[in-house]
Amino acid sequence: MRPAAATWFLLAMLLPASGAFASDSDVAHLMLDRMSTAMSQMSYQGTFVYVRGDEVETMRITHVSDRHGVRERLVAISGPQREILRDSNGVRWVLADDSSVFEDQGYTHVFFPDLPVDQHGSTESSYSLKVGGESRVAGQQARNLKVIPRDKYRYGYDLWLEERSGLLLKWELLGSDRKPIATMMFTDIRFGSEVDVKELQPANQLTKFKTVESQLPSGRADANAAPAWRPDSLPPGFKLTSHRTFGEQGQGVYEHLVYSDGLAAVSVYVENIKPDSDVRTGMSRLGTTHAFSRKAGGMLITVVGDVPEVTVKFIGDAVQIAAH
Repeated sequence: MRPAAATWFLLAMLLPASGAFASDSDVAHLMLDRMSTAMSQMSYQGTFVYVRGDEVETMRITHVSDRHGVRERLVAISGPQREILRDSNGVRWVLADDSSVFEDQGYTHVFFPDLPVDQHGSTESSYSLKVGGESRVAGQQARNLKVIPRDKYRYGYDLWLEERSGLLLKWELLGSDRKPIATMMFTDIRFGSEVDVKELQPANQLTKFKTVESQLPSGRADANAAPAWRPDSLPPGFKLTSHRTFGEQGQGVYEHLVYSDGLAAVSVYVENIKPDSDVRTGMSRLGTTHAFSRKAGGMLITVVGDVPEVTVKFIGDAVQIAAH
């Protein structure tokens, strides 16, 4: 038995199952769980290529998880000079085009991969999982995991996971025709003690950049506070996973809600606007991301996510002031 095949065979044997062997679905769920753990808890470093339509970007990532917490640095190798730095203090976007550093202390989203962490079993009603074949990615043995949507409200995924750790080495976002609409793939990668932590340090040019503070006030999360605005219906499988408020009503963006089906995530922003404000509404698209905006009750409601157009419109049309 080859090493890669032996690894997945042992995983299947270790899983609890009603019979002597775990089902294909059990193995697939374990693979997804291992990927989520590896991407957050492992230290890794490498170069990857991101392809979306005619756009091709090459990025270098250093992701370190240790006693100091999670620290991450993304550097653009192609195109305009830019960096993304993340640590316990928040996120800083460094853009050479306008010589600025954008800081947001309240936002600590993991930028890579752009795939929310699944909660065990939460994807079952929205996706079917299928274990695929073996391949080599960035010189590493990888196993394919297919994430197939059950309806029109979400994209599909093709994932290639490093066989020993479960780390994501290649990712394809699939449209309704099952063809890739975006692809990310490592071209080289190293793990653990092989990671050069010196690459976490920002480039020397950063000292020449001015800092632009976030335009949003500091958000606060309150598990006991119900959203003032929320959708009265949702596409199947989507649930509220995060709620933040910003200041008081009438002071700009004051509410942010996140809905997820376990893999796809959609953000809902509610913003106070003046009656005579000339703001753009309707549908817009940037790559794989769709956004839908409309006015309601003196508010601008915007829904954004890496989901099909029909999903953001469904949620956007359903948002209204909550009944108390």
